[in-house]
Amino acid sequence: MQISFASLESPSGGAIVFLVEKDKPFSGLAADADSAISGALSKARDVSRFSAANGQVLEVVAPAGSTADRILLVGVGDVKEFDEAKWTALGGSISAALLNCGSKAASIVVDLDKADAVSLAEGALLRSYRFDKYRTKEPESKKPTLQSITLHVAKPQDCTAQYQLREKVAGGVFFTRDLVSEPANILNPESFADEIKSLSSLGVDVEVLGESEMKKLGMDALLGVGQGSAFESQLVIMRWNGAGKDDQPISFVGKGVTFDTGGISLKPGAGMEQMKWDMGGAGTVVGLVKALASRKAKVNVVATVGLVENMPSSTAQRPGDVVTSMSGQTIEILNTDAEGRLVLCDAMWYTQDRFKPKFMIDLATLTGAIITSLGNEHAGLFSDSDELSAQLAKAGVDTGDKVWRMPLHENYDKLIDCPTADMKNIGGPAAGSITAAQFLKRFTNDVPWVHLDIAGTVWSEKDLPLSEKGGTGFGVRLLDRFVAENYEH
Repeated sequence: MQISFASLESPSGGAIVFLVEKDKPFSGLAADADSAISGALSKARDVSRFSAANGQVLEVVAPAGSTADRILLVGVGDVKEFDEAKWTALGGSISAALLNCGSKAASIVVDLDKADAVSLAEGALLRSYRFDKYRTKEPESKKPTLQSITLHVAKPQDCTAQYQLREKVAGGVFFTRDLVSEPANILNPESFADEIKSLSSLGVDVEVLGESEMKKLGMDALLGVGQGSAFESQLVIMRWNGAGKDDQPISFVGKGVTFDTGGISLKPGAGMEQMKWDMGGAGTVVGLVKALASRKAKVNVVATVGLVENMPSSTAQRPGDVVTSMSGQTIEILNTDAEGRLVLCDAMWYTQDRFKPKFMIDLATLTGAIITSLGNEHAGLFSDSDELSAQLAKAGVDTGDKVWRMPLHENYDKLIDCPTADMKNIGGPAAGSITAAQFLKRFTNDVPWVHLDIAGTVWSEKDLPLSEKGGTGFGVRLLDRFVAENYEH
């Protein structure tokens, strides 16, 4: 989708969008357009149930006396209540209404006071994404027609400069969506690692460790998860050095289970096809690195992803096995479907031990319990740092990638104590997301740390304001904003 900005003047041709406030008459260019077509917009508004509520759309097709294909009135409700996230969501709603309308070009008139045209444009771009590479017989009537959107604003040059940065971040979101959407017969640990290597063209240093290297490092927790797969497990390290050579890096760690059957503790068959996106944490981390590198972020970043496939076979890990992690701590495996934490614990220990980061943030589609707690609106945030938690919460509100802080406590930690080994990999039926986080905390080595459980937010079974059904790219914009506002210099 091509998105550009132009001066604030009456557009002609294609689809034209006017923003309308609730309980207010048309003003500015919308009033001029209404007058030019003999009040047809006012009449359409009066005879319909269009109240100009936020996101409500009224379409007037081929209005007599106008050169436009169609005119869309889009409600904003009370514009004083809008924040950045609402403008972004509105842009997505407009894009969704236009994509299949039949017009190839659209113009959005942004002449309301304090309207955020850049966020509006960002939302329109994000909602234009489709993962359609495997659709070979899609009817023409279902294929998008819209190719470009022009936003008419008071200061187009200023908007263009700001939007170019947002566009680069959106590229990271799209990369994440591509990865999350790929089927597991295409995206396995080895092919995933190959995809990550493409980031070297942006100046990212990419290093791949195979099973022999990880075995020498003592990563038996991670390796145990993938030992039933025909594909070799991988650990991929990405380094973006955008600040001074001696600046301490910040770090991100992602769970990359390219398919999760549950292993010997086999999942139910219904819905198992969704487990292609159990690599969503790694997908977000990779998309974030692409976003940071694309916009030349002035920060040093180390990002590590553990890539495995969890399969049942004669070589698969068994319940009751005991493995030794890279940290030296031993783990009894009570359930092979609690595998993501085993991948993360070795990746986290490796990251802090080798790179000595300022902090670590891990991302994982870790537990179904977090969906029970928070549904699909928020990711669960667990942390031993009030500062990091507050910074992420603010970035979440601004971008719409919302997080909610969950508790940690020594009494939860005791639930994973084990008579056979140093710990067990599940804590029982209660507080499943919390005990998983407590497990990970044992591998931080006191480095300030945040765990984001994104199981409920990386994939959607329905269309959302910024994405159609499928991969959402959740977390890329959240973490990019978090970095930009707090750690670039």
